[in-house]
Amino acid sequence: MSGYATEFMDAVRAKNSGEPEFLQAVAEVVESCSVVLDRHPEFRDAKILERMVEPERVIMFRVPWQGDDGEVHVNRGFRVEMNSAIGPYKGGLRFHPSVNLGILKFLAFEQVFKNSLTTLPMGGGKGGSDFDPKGKSDAEVMRFCQSFMTELQRHIGPDTDVPAGDIGVGGREIGFMFGQYKRLRNEFTGVLTGKGLDWGGSLIRPEATGYGCVYFAAEMLAARGDSFEGKTCLVSGSGNVAQYTIEKILDLGGAVVTASDSSGFIHDPAGIDRAKLAYLMELKNVKRGRISEYADKYPSATYTPTDPSLDHNPLWAVPADCAFPSATQNEINAVDAKNMLANGVSLVAEGANMPSSPEAVHAFVETGIMYAPGKASNAGGVATSGLEMSQNSMRLSWSREEVDTRLRGIMQSIHQSCVDAADEYGTPGNYVNGANIAGFMKVARAMLAQGLV
Repeated sequence: MSGYATEFMDAVRAKNSGEPEFLQAVAEVVESCSVVLDRHPEFRDAKILERMVEPERVIMFRVPWQGDDGEVHVNRGFRVEMNSAIGPYKGGLRFHPSVNLGILKFLAFEQVFKNSLTTLPMGGGKGGSDFDPKGKSDAEVMRFCQSFMTELQRHIGPDTDVPAGDIGVGGREIGFMFGQYKRLRNEFTGVLTGKGLDWGGSLIRPEATGYGCVYFAAEMLAARGDSFEGKTCLVSGSGNVAQYTIEKILDLGGAVVTASDSSGFIHDPAGIDRAKLAYLMELKNVKRGRISEYADKYPSATYTPTDPSLDHNPLWAVPADCAFPSATQNEINAVDAKNMLANGVSLVAEGANMPSSPEAVHAFVETGIMYAPGKASNAGGVATSGLEMSQNSMRLSWSREEVDTRLRGIMQSIHQSCVDAADEYGTPGNYVNGANIAGFMKVARAMLAQGLV
């Protein structure tokens, strides 16, 4: 990095010392964009980067709720409104015990660039709570969501901030929150995305992140004269993103042999076909069961429980051609990356947000494999959320085919933007630099045009 970039990172570390994920996300962008800042001194003079790393607004609040047994609980709620230079804040809500301000700042910062890449007018934000919906009854989840939205509704709106789902926030949670927003505000607006189809939701939205990730990977393969046909693929996770990543890989001729949850992973050398995928969806979406039950049902699969004492995840040591990390941040470390490269992986497309550690990213980029960072490859989810916002504003609903066509077109556009930016700034084929630079330039130009705000 240049001297300016090094000094900048030193200042950011001093100010945000307890937020490792946020620092990791900022460092990646700064490393990619240092050449841009050298070429465009007007961005440095206007302190664009210094302003980008500071949220425009952070909201933190208590969320009291009552369990079925009458016990009172208190959780902490957040909304980080990071940047609105190109549109209203847009980004998910995460309900998970690991949620804290640093993680949400990292996610909101990533969201700014991801949303910029989609070509749609959306700023970046993120929010959530340290509430854990696992093991809670529907009534308990409803009471929590209503309490959470009672405060959040003061700060959001269709032209201000439009949250969506994320880890721990699916259709059930979105429904409860939307109902409470409508009750308190007495208005039916597109304030949340990921809604049910009967009340303002968009077709393809549940599938969008997984589908979009595979569409982006297909573009990377096509750029090298290749396709998914006959490719063996690794997928981590078993939630929404993982499920629809598996489905679209099957559509395009590939085979998926792994899936996981926090308890461990399954390896099915026979492949997760459509019947097995249907069972996996029922297991995780309806029964809310564990991935180990897949191995109990299908003798072709083996289950490996999570072992925290290991310095690697054995899932990433399974031989394959392509990998789709779709679980959570930093799930791939340096040892995992080494195992993947040694076992034939030549394409990594991130379905999760920042699932690869800096050391893993360095290994992928240095080796020259096709590596797509999450801000580019998993942008399909928020892109389709943007399409849902458009449909809500126009009071109409597009067909499944129309939304899917628009989604694929957006992912093709994101791929081309990454390729063009990487070429323009001297690192052809580097999708990390391409995604960061393309996302940064659009937001930076908008901030410059809007003055010192």
